Amino acid sequence: MRIKTCLVFSFILFSAPMLNLIQAQEIGLQLYSLREQMKLDVEQYHEIINQWGIKFIEGGDTYGMSDKKYKSLLDKHDLQLVSVGGSYEEMRDDPQAVIDKAKFFGARYIVTFWIPHTSGEFGENEAKEAVEVFNRAGKLVKDAGLTYCYHPHGYEFKPYGQGTLFDYMLDNAQHFDFEMDVFWVKMGGGDPLAILKAHPDKFPLLHLKDRKPGTPGSSDGTGDVETNVVLGKGDIDVAGIIAHAKASGTEFLIIEDESSRSVVQIPQSVYFIQTEMEK
Repeated sequence: MRIKTCLVFSFILFSAPMLNLIQAQEIGLQLYSLREQMKLDVEQYHEIINQWGIKFIEGGDTYGMSDKKYKSLLDKHDLQLVSVGGSYEEMRDDPQAVIDKAKFFGARYIVTFWIPHTSGEFGENEAKEAVEVFNRAGKLVKDAGLTYCYHPHGYEFKPYGQGTLFDYMLDNAQHFDFEMDVFWVKMGGGDPLAILKAHPDKFPLLHLKDRKPGTPGSSDGTGDVETNVVLGKGDIDVAGIIAHAKASGTEFLIIEDESSRSVVQIPQSVYFIQTEMEK
């Protein structure tokens, strides 16, 4: 009980002055941001998401509940699941099951977050196989009236041909789009804003997170999650990215804060996005 009280107090302390200013119709939250908090009280933290002014969420877990019971919880707290996760294996072997789940929750997007590979050895073969899997599954998803996206994680930015492996994936994505995680693109050596400008129709979803200045990059898709800072406080041009997303019609700006400070930082990041959106 003491842990819960402290966490809720942190939420009230940092977000209460902001709540009247926040109208987060286009702002979402990736629930992985609250993975530790959900172990304490699933319902309480879904209620807090609503209190932050967030209506849209991206998930993948039902926290031990049946789909029906979890949907009832979302309805109770006026939360809409807009995107569900589909693992690489699920989308390769049984994409229809993920499509059915997305439709049950009323989600319009399915996202794969990781391509299995030996750490540090993502290469041409893995990229080509993934593109085949994603195009095949993406056709089924598209036929079902939904959109399928891949979420790059930084290891795709190794040199390939005249560009990178990620360029290859972008150029060969016939039936799938992308959810850019600006932190992991930066970690891999990519320029998030430049990529968005070069491919304005490829990114209907964004993961917004900022990076502590001085953080070293990585080419294997790993890094210190404690370098996630409040949006606008790091070395990623989040303001420029939001301005571009606003102009290009990106539908959802999804906050993902993987740090242990997420409960304190998320409402501040919501406020930053809203402020930038109003410019």
